[in-house]
Amino acid sequence: MRLSDFRVLTLDCYGTLIDWESGIYAALRPLLARGRISLERGEVLEAFGRHEASQEKETPRMRYSELLAAVHRRLADEWKVPADEAEQRAFARSVPDWPAFPDSRDALAYLAQHYKLVILSNVDRESFRGSNARLGVAFDAIYTAEDIGSYKPDRKNFAYMLDGLKERGFGRDDILHTAQSLFHDHVPAKEFGLATAWIDRQHQQSGWGATPPVEGARYDFRFSSLAEMAQTHRSEAAAGA
Repeated sequence: MRLSDFRVLTLDCYGTLIDWESGIYAALRPLLARGRISLERGEVLEAFGRHEASQEKETPRMRYSELLAAVHRRLADEWKVPADEAEQRAFARSVPDWPAFPDSRDALAYLAQHYKLVILSNVDRESFRGSNARLGVAFDAIYTAEDIGSYKPDRKNFAYMLDGLKERGFGRDDILHTAQSLFHDHVPAKEFGLATAWIDRQHQQSGWGATPPVEGARYDFRFSSLAEMAQTHRSEAAAGA
């Protein structure tokens, strides 16, 4: 199997293209400071991931910005810090401030020359627009949780995306699903028979960060960054020239 075997890259955004963990941690600093919370960064992110996954399952039709406010309330309650509506609103609006990974913009510009680029993301349209501006590429299709009415790893999200791509003339064999999260992306993608590329952004870190843990997940390619994936494609092309 080669990267050049595919015509479409379906991409997760947050954790894969956007450094959501840095963004989340920065946006939670006011709550941490006000509550004098002394948890390590990894512990903060683990608590966020646990509450986010639970809230997404409980309220699948809740808009992501509103869901972030709900997660903020849950964290404040867990850490026994009085809730603050202004902090909740700021956290809910923080997604456009989350930084892109340093390699994302250039790697996407290269990959866009060789693939259709499609987003499958657990956010709302407005939040994604802010992130899209940081990534500097025009995606060929964008499918969000707001469009679908559920959050990954719900299988409805992948069915919705595949139906949309089928209407555009692409089948499963054309698609390489590219994502960081084994939990949100690789497990359900494999259930649909998709080839997948794991962008292992946490390869130099311990723990699972803001993503719920998964053992034994399958994938077809593994890269430490999107830049490494783009360079592998270049190498394939040069070898075939």
